[in-house]
Amino acid sequence: MDANELLKKIRKIEIKTRGLSQNIFAGEYHSAFKGRGVIFSEVREYEPGDDVRDIDWNVTSRHNKPYVKVYEEERELTVMLLIDVSGSRNFGACGDYKKEKMAEIAATLAFSSIQNNDKVGVIFFSDKIEKFIPPKKGRKHILLIIREIINFTPENSGTDIDVALRFLTNAIKKRSTSFLISDFIDDHDYFKSMSIANRKHDLAAIQVYDRRDAEMPDVGLIRMRDMETGRDMWVDSGAAKVRKAYAKVWYERQQKLASCTQRSGVDMASVTTDEDFVKALLGLFRRRALPR
Repeated sequence: MDANELLKKIRKIEIKTRGLSQNIFAGEYHSAFKGRGVIFSEVREYEPGDDVRDIDWNVTSRHNKPYVKVYEEERELTVMLLIDVSGSRNFGACGDYKKEKMAEIAATLAFSSIQNNDKVGVIFFSDKIEKFIPPKKGRKHILLIIREIINFTPENSGTDIDVALRFLTNAIKKRSTSFLISDFIDDHDYFKSMSIANRKHDLAAIQVYDRRDAEMPDVGLIRMRDMETGRDMWVDSGAAKVRKAYAKVWYERQQKLASCTQRSGVDMASVTTDEDFVKALLGLFRRRALPR
């Protein structure tokens, strides 16, 4: 992609996603991803119903009446985007390419983050860590991230979510709010690393998939390519047993994903390449804002 085309793409995605983050997601994001820490603000006199554990005994002894510490939420977050750049993201039969939808979602989350003065970082992964952008603040940094999302070329084409989650756990020392954006076409076991990552951080999963990932159309003999291995094969899509077997692989992979996220306590949203992601993302934000 030449420089002019890249700049046009960056500008287009910035206009769309920044508008969404300002007009639709700003309040929802703030409610859903509140700072997990608290900082000391002041002391005030004890009132009935206050938690006795908040009594400041030094101030209480000086004034001969009880005072409690008052805390306020520490708003600033570190936001990490874990973005799948494996070969399967280059597929799109029923709508956009998956990588285009992932880019819009990631950019919207990034702009929503800087609206709240949060730091944003990125982990690009395939079956290895392809690139790590440490978290920083500011529009210039966000535009750098968007440029990389649009134009990044990975070395490998496979997928290993376990590798990405273990890197997040080890590399990011401060608790972060993290979004794992992938089609989750991955036959590795990532339950343990997902559980550990969500205990240390605050993890949410966003699945982006094409409807043809789930269902093979009946169009006769077709040549199919595995986007991650590059292997071509001829498939008789007119055979009901072939379509059934294809659907079964998808169903079992989805069951694995649902089990991993539920058991790990990770909130998840799914988006197809032919639908607007706004509804799914708002749903994720609102579920997270509910009392736990």
